[in-house]
Amino acid sequence: VGRAFTVIDYSIFVLLLVLSSAIGLFYALSGDRQRTVQEFLLANRNMSFLPVALSLLATFQSAVAILGVPAEIFRSGTEYWFLGCSYLLGLLIPAHIFIPVFYRLRITSTYEYLELRFNKTVRVFGTITFIFQMVIYMGVVLYAPALALNAVTGFDLWSAVLTMGLVCTLYTTLGGLKAVIWTDVFQTLVMFAGQLAVIIVGAQRVGGMARVWHLADKEGKISGIDLDPDPFERHTFWTLAVGGVFMMLSLYGVNQAQVQRYLSARSEQEAKLSCYAVFPCQQIVLCLSCLTGLVMFVYNQEHPLAPNQRHSSPDQLVLYFVMDVLQDLPGLPGLFVACLFSGSLSTISSAFNSLATVTMEDLVRPHCPGLSESRATLLSKLLALGYGLLCLGMAYVSSMLGPVLQAAISIFGMVGGPLLGLFCLGMFFPCANPTGAITGLLAGLAMAFWVGIGGLLHNMRAAEAPPPPNGTALPAVGNLTTILTTTLLAPTPTPQSPTGLQKFYSLSYMWYSAHNSTTVILVGLLVSLLTGECGGVGGPAVSRPPSPSALPPRPHAQRLCLRWALPPPRWGALGPWGGVVSRVVTYSPASGRYAARCPQPGHVP
Repeated sequence: VGRAFTVIDYSIFVLLLVLSSAIGLFYALSGDRQRTVQEFLLANRNMSFLPVALSLLATFQSAVAILGVPAEIFRSGTEYWFLGCSYLLGLLIPAHIFIPVFYRLRITSTYEYLELRFNKTVRVFGTITFIFQMVIYMGVVLYAPALALNAVTGFDLWSAVLTMGLVCTLYTTLGGLKAVIWTDVFQTLVMFAGQLAVIIVGAQRVGGMARVWHLADKEGKISGIDLDPDPFERHTFWTLAVGGVFMMLSLYGVNQAQVQRYLSARSEQEAKLSCYAVFPCQQIVLCLSCLTGLVMFVYNQEHPLAPNQRHSSPDQLVLYFVMDVLQDLPGLPGLFVACLFSGSLSTISSAFNSLATVTMEDLVRPHCPGLSESRATLLSKLLALGYGLLCLGMAYVSSMLGPVLQAAISIFGMVGGPLLGLFCLGMFFPCANPTGAITGLLAGLAMAFWVGIGGLLHNMRAAEAPPPPNGTALPAVGNLTTILTTTLLAPTPTPQSPTGLQKFYSLSYMWYSAHNSTTVILVGLLVSLLTGECGGVGGPAVSRPPSPSALPPRPHAQRLCLRWALPPPRWGALGPWGGVVSRVVTYSPASGRYAARCPQPGHVP
């Protein structure tokens, strides 16, 4: 087992937790003191683009990614680096298609869109899918890095899990989204510092970065562009650059944790800018992780790891290397551990906040319409607290899963694609109806679990040896982090020429999002055409917005849903290509007028 931690290392780790809590307390006691739902869940829609961008970056740059990407580069070379090519489209499409739709609707939960476009049932299906996805993921993302750390350094497993879980719950519950965003900014800087320390010290020990590149090239670790179009090849240029776009869209386009950050920006322009600003940051993160992998490879050529360490799981591999490189520099191993746990904290705090939001907006409010603002805020805080404690419970469950831990991590990747498909179905296909949407989502989820779990079992059978008893090896199946930045997997040997279903199961995990979202769209469209009711909620669509005089008088303020067709050249409220949309309309007795809630507040049809 690696070296023991010193007092300085533990102090740096504790300092990270103390500063994160202090940020939460600051926002709990300053400003409006988190007294309204809008402040607690959307930071009063008052954030500027830079903190939002760093928070977007941190949310899915979890510890799984910090450990996974260098191990991938160490074992398979720099092919994975081409994932950076997918970032441009993966961030431009959300900035110009998804953000305008969500921002102009002034919604809090992404799933409100599904009710406006389809109906309440579709909204509830979307919400439940998201809750299932995040609850399973957040326990694993807290537990897996702590397990790897414990195996390598003897760092106490449950004290790490408990302190992180409780600190994160504390600042998320007290400080709301504003605290989550600002702790993410701080934690992103810690992550950069930790990774830079390892690269600089490691490269210096083997004679500088130029020598690292030269030796890695000589050993064949610097990959050229592999233009093989075969979707069953794990990593090729097309797999990473095109499949990666769909992975990015499922995260940066429709995931509640990310959309909530866009909605907290003070204007639509700032929200778009935050999306642009993530692009260089993502490239830097990918670059740092890949360089860490190359430095590891060259360092290992000159200072080989013990045989038992070389065959350890990928996440432990990186830690053995880090502890070896930094062992005689007090404080730096602690900085790397702080970097690792910053990754976990930023991911689970976003999970708590987004789960509290969707539960409040999609499941509680529709059933308790008379809820006062103070009650609703208190309930939102209690939900964040409840999810925080549930996360600790899920971490405990993860510890008992053993090899099933791999499947739990994969679930995030499996569910992201179908949800992306559901939103695309609503935005781009005016003829899709609620029946088609629900059937499409269920078909997409079924396909995702079939291919995902089939692929997982296929890889486990193909692997020559089981992971070490304390291992946390993760599968070649998209997990949350994978989706955005990584797979934790060492490539697993596969049979020479799999056929039939075996071949189907060896589909590259990078195509999962594209495959599953396409399934949702195709099935959704087919069912919509067969059931014949085109559009969304209530009666037939009309060719233009009804005039206020044509609407029946209302005795008091009410909300109702109207639908009409928009001419294709202009942006519709619920999608860029026009077509049939639904609008929520409020009647005001004072003015005697109906005002539409979208695309801009106060717009009168």
